[in-house]
Amino acid sequence: MRGTIQPYAWGSTTFLPELLGTEPTDEPQAELWLGAHSSASATVDGRPLDEVIAADPAGVVGAAAVEEFGPGLPFLLKVLAIAKPLSLQAHPTRAQAEQGYAREEAAGIAADASDRLYKDDWPKPEMLVALVDSEALCGFRNPEASYDLFGQLGVPAATALVAPLVDAALTPDRRLAAVFESALRLARDDLGVVADVVAAARGIEVAGDLGLFARTARELGEHYPDNPGVLAALLMNRVSVRPGQAVFLPAGNLHAYLHGAGVEIMANSDNVMRGGLTPKHVDADELLAILDFTPGFPGYVEPVEESPGCWRYPTPAPEFALWRLEPDGSPVEAPGTGSGRVLLVTEGSVDVGGLTLTRGQAAFASAGEKLRLDGTGTAFVAGPGVHAP
Repeated sequence: MRGTIQPYAWGSTTFLPELLGTEPTDEPQAELWLGAHSSASATVDGRPLDEVIAADPAGVVGAAAVEEFGPGLPFLLKVLAIAKPLSLQAHPTRAQAEQGYAREEAAGIAADASDRLYKDDWPKPEMLVALVDSEALCGFRNPEASYDLFGQLGVPAATALVAPLVDAALTPDRRLAAVFESALRLARDDLGVVADVVAAARGIEVAGDLGLFARTARELGEHYPDNPGVLAALLMNRVSVRPGQAVFLPAGNLHAYLHGAGVEIMANSDNVMRGGLTPKHVDADELLAILDFTPGFPGYVEPVEESPGCWRYPTPAPEFALWRLEPDGSPVEAPGTGSGRVLLVTEGSVDVGGLTLTRGQAAFASAGEKLRLDGTGTAFVAGPGVHAP
């Protein structure tokens, strides 16, 4: 199985070439797609995977998955290589996606238009398992804590902007919504507050929450010096994700990866609502309509050992399931035999079904095919969530 490289500007020039054993091109390589999304299908034995599935959906993907999600692969597996911060973004629920897609189709907005928001009618819950030390912004910080951190920067215009964070007449989510919207809708003449916040942050080198807050402002300001998304991002939790740890991002969760690399799995969708830190189209109204402003961090996903050498990363998403397998001289069998699955080796060498797969190589197993891994290494197996217990 061969994936498709996406050369987004935030990508690393070295991580994916090193993983895949290819020569760097000095151009960013941000994502490796291993799935059957119509915009960038992987190939299996030289044939696009979406075409292979279309010829026999139940036989390739599995009858249960087809009955639940239709005749396609319900998940998309990726490898992300993050050298620069991604845009602030969130993804819709299934109902929001269906309504938004129907609305844009009826309006005649071209599928490849820069202002097209809904590329399909699917939700996009997702999970990232870190391969190296990684950091992300994920969900909103407690509003009072954010107000205190802004106050310690000593920028009067910024303190005034975030004053609703301590408005006792509003619930915490409404306080965050009010300030987030004000930040996104800053007039051009008022964008100087972004530069002032970044400048103030340069003078703060301390440990603890304030130091991390200031570092986030400096790092984002380096790439987006006059983007209001910098202020919006400073309302969010900054989290570290260590190798093997995972974070799950449900619908409505605002997030942005800052740096690192990982295996990402998601529902088979490309629906992204952006909120800044990007030159791409930002639709504040649509983003505000789908965001969940409840403060808090969803938390890490802790892998559960299902059998010796096999760990599952449990999530509530029905579209996908993800396992990490680590054969170490003893064979390990992957779950999900009733469904089509993608196997990706991230370390070492694995023998499966007569194939020897090394770091960066992938294979696809149709429904009914067993995946019995021998060798010594680490592999991730992705399948539809309908078979995850």
